[in-house]
Amino acid sequence: MTDAMLPRHISPQIDEALESARVTLIHGPRQTGKTTLARQTCDRIGGVFTTLDDPALLEAARRDPVGFVTRSRPLVIDEIQRAGDPLVTAIKMAVDMDPAPGRFIITGSTNFLTVPTVSESLAGRMAIIELWPFSQGELTRRGAESFVRQAFDDPGALRDGPAGIYTREQYLEMVCAGGYPAVTDLTAARRRRWYRDYLHTVIQRDIVELADLRRAEAVAPVLATAAALTGQPLNTARLSRGAGVDVRTAERYLSWLTTVFLVHRVPMWTRNLSTKAGKTAKLYATDSGLTAHLANKDPTALSRPTDTSVGGIVETFVVNEVSKQLTWNDTGARRHHYRDHRGAEIDLILEAPDGRIVAIEVKAAVSPRASAARWLAWLRDRLDRIGNDFVHGYVLHLGPNRVSLGDRLTLLPLEALWTPTGYTGNGI
Repeated sequence: MTDAMLPRHISPQIDEALESARVTLIHGPRQTGKTTLARQTCDRIGGVFTTLDDPALLEAARRDPVGFVTRSRPLVIDEIQRAGDPLVTAIKMAVDMDPAPGRFIITGSTNFLTVPTVSESLAGRMAIIELWPFSQGELTRRGAESFVRQAFDDPGALRDGPAGIYTREQYLEMVCAGGYPAVTDLTAARRRRWYRDYLHTVIQRDIVELADLRRAEAVAPVLATAAALTGQPLNTARLSRGAGVDVRTAERYLSWLTTVFLVHRVPMWTRNLSTKAGKTAKLYATDSGLTAHLANKDPTALSRPTDTSVGGIVETFVVNEVSKQLTWNDTGARRHHYRDHRGAEIDLILEAPDGRIVAIEVKAAVSPRASAARWLAWLRDRLDRIGNDFVHGYVLHLGPNRVSLGDRLTLLPLEALWTPTGYTGNGI
């Protein structure tokens, strides 16, 4: 089995969507396997597969969108954004006339809901499936990772699990490799070339085609600067200075980078714990391998004691792995970070629909000090004064140890994110 054909943990969610929604959208970054997954689903359910990367089919969809969607059902349309609003409107008309579930599967390499050339959102008619690059559980051919569920339901099993088997160097190799299917078996040199060509294609084909930019050459510097700021609260003034553009241009281009899934934001969490809490979202690149490429870093560079970028890149890796799990674990938990002007800072906060909280700190060290859990303890104590919502706090690190750091605080190796510990709970 090739890496491109590895089972995807999101597949059961697609099957569920086909049973209830008239239209199922699979969207995410280019080269994450959307076409492969849509084609496999199409073959399994006996549908008709079409791709708008084919110039003839694209022309047909643009010339006669109503006729295009009257083909046999279910119909799979790959790269839907290329045909624009008329085709989406034709789909809306078709599913309104026949509201049976499973009519269409559409894929897109841009965020369907934010493309200005597509005004119809298919609200109430469409299920949305996010497809990220491979998770570590997918790459290691394990079952769907359950860290998020277990972090809420069974922290004791996480704490009592086996010691980690990976070295810091091996973790940094994973971080720099990233999760794009096409790069998993490439040498470092070929991976660099792949990322270079990938970025050129996304910028020139997707962003420029959709946005009609006047200064397309400025997109790459904005992306490179955004990658350098990964894991930090978004500061558009700093972003604009680093990219050499004005603030309005930086904001506009960052919006397009978000639309094509190259970056994403994690919002600020607050329950009015501090009147000085900041409101700024954190910015992350969507793949740690892409981040390392943009920063021109390899595992050797990141392992140097003087390197200042390793913390942000490792944090990006962790946030993205957790984000992938949230797409299939269906816990309803949402991602946040916390930061206030007095110094309190927590990398990742997961809040369940019932208000329960799991907090995560990420350290790029092999043996973090006990003080690494300082702000986790602070959050625990603050929440304990007003209720019982704090479930557990975790410090994820690049060493092997699982250690109690006190009441509901645990030090875990990074591999706890994807290594099973015998958990069989039913979720939140």
